Amino acid sequence: MSDQSSIKVLEAHQLGKQVSSPEGSLTILSAVSFDIMAGESVAVVGPSGAGKSTLLALLAGLDLPTEGHVVLNGANLSELDEDGRAILRAESVGFVFQSFHLVPSLNALENVMLPLELAGHNDARKAARKIIEKVGLQERWSHYPAQLSGGEKQRVAIARAFATEPAVLFADEPTGNLDSRTGENIMQLMFDLNRSSSTTLVLVTHDNNLAARCDRVLSLDVGKLVSDTGVAA
Repeated sequence: MSDQSSIKVLEAHQLGKQVSSPEGSLTILSAVSFDIMAGESVAVVGPSGAGKSTLLALLAGLDLPTEGHVVLNGANLSELDEDGRAILRAESVGFVFQSFHLVPSLNALENVMLPLELAGHNDARKAARKIIEKVGLQERWSHYPAQLSGGEKQRVAIARAFATEPAVLFADEPTGNLDSRTGENIMQLMFDLNRSSSTTLVLVTHDNNLAARCDRVLSLDVGKLVSDTGVAA
């Protein structure tokens, strides 16, 4: 864990999320509270429909809770407007999704450069080349997503997510579309980057072996936090 481990980078305070449905109000999350410290790796687990992806969206400020609030890197997300949350995400957050979300018209290097350019980085190309090398794609940087394997696409996605050195990296089933060996290599890469940077890793996964490699496991069931286990302890 990072030397910054005494700093809270994420605070969830009594989070609740309700949505309307034809049957009436549906509760997705109820009274979920926890803190995540800088440098931690945290897995969010639970059965389908437990509220895992909804929780990730609330923590990242992609959605707002019906009750409670999230503090991300010192900022209360409920006190920011949509633009304010977008700026905070650009400065503090990286994302890795199951389906990669690469821009098809940009090559691997340009995909990694994109968040750096949006953040006004002085030399986006040089910084992107450095992290492309770190994820082992220096021979493939000029290839477009359609020319890359699933594992290579996810490496580009990880490089893009880590490029801006975010305070928190959110990963939603990052190995879900990969075979087990490729998935293992991808997760090793994510843990290596988590250790070598000050980035905090929060990942949603159905893979118990992957969850067990994290510092902590948050278990959700029917919208409630049912356990918070420090696996590394």
